[in-house]
Amino acid sequence: MPETRVVDKERPRMTNQTQWQNEDSREVGFGTLVLLFSTGSMVHLDASSAPGSGETKTDLVEAKQMIDLLDVLKSKTAGNLTDGGSGLLDTNLFDLRMRYLEAVKRA
Repeated sequence: MPETRVVDKERPRMTNQTQWQNEDSREVGFGTLVLLFSTGSMVHLDASSAPGSGETKTDLVEAKQMIDLLDVLKSKTAGNLTDGGSGLLDTNLFDLRMRYLEAVKRA
């Protein structure tokens, strides 16, 4: 039985995954994951406005969970990261922890 494929008419048909990745300007990698959790934590720490509403609010529990997820990521990837990936993770963790402590003092 032939394989059925759904083709998006907006995007040109690609013959393999590598071609599709080369066409996509937003490559997803380790740095993207770190920035995803970091941004989420900053939103919960009132460092950024909540998406959609424009209002700022602090949610220390959610912020701590995002920071803890980054810490788990650090422990699970220890010894397997490039210097750039490790540096990005360490810098973001340090910054988020300092922002968290400041938010706790304000609360």
